[in-house]
Amino acid sequence: MAADGLCIAATFSKTHIGLQPVTAISIVLLAMIAAFLGMRLYSVLGKRTGHEQEPVLPRRDERTAPAPVRLDDSDAAPSAQGSAADPSGLVYEPAAESGLRALLATDRSFDAGRFMEGAEAAYRMILEAFWAGDRDTLRDLCDQDSYEAFVEAIAAREARGERLDNRLIRIDSAKITAVELAGGEARVTVRYRADISAVTRDADGVVIAGSMVDARETDDIWTFRRAIGSNDPNWLLDEAETA
Repeated sequence: MAADGLCIAATFSKTHIGLQPVTAISIVLLAMIAAFLGMRLYSVLGKRTGHEQEPVLPRRDERTAPAPVRLDDSDAAPSAQGSAADPSGLVYEPAAESGLRALLATDRSFDAGRFMEGAEAAYRMILEAFWAGDRDTLRDLCDQDSYEAFVEAIAAREARGERLDNRLIRIDSAKITAVELAGGEARVTVRYRADISAVTRDADGVVIAGSMVDARETDDIWTFRRAIGSNDPNWLLDEAETA
């Protein structure tokens, strides 16, 4: 890097000062400039030490990578409209910090910021799949018990000849509230506060419940699980309840 800086400095000198005999003083000066440039490049590029995740409880403005839909493994991310900025910038509640640190000590690849981006995307996708009766998507995003509960509710709705015309207006906030490690599994609980437009129609398309105009506030608590050290990076919905 110092040699590159030396060449840059030499070119600058020839272009703007004119060709002059190289003296001992000019050589020292050029070497100092090269060293300075090298230090500047080093400070910009940085170096990985293996301890970057020591803080690893990031604020929202520190998250730069897009989140995966399956929490770790997809291209899609929630739309800007669906996620409101949190004034504190934190992606977790204080009560969850000790659990997060325990998870990080066990799984160094875990990133709370990326997890929350994916958790918001999963919240949207699971709700929309349930409303639309999309069993395949639910199977991909839920564990067996959660999947069966969703499918049972969908089947009952279809038997009544009803369909949902719901829409997630926005996610007002989403934060990790608890982290548990047990039996080789990690379970992360997220609390979502969102606005949802909920409408139920009969077989003829007539609105029988809800409103197309007014959105209702929801307060949901979902828990995702994943086997620690598993080759499968995906988190699955384990439990879903309303606060």
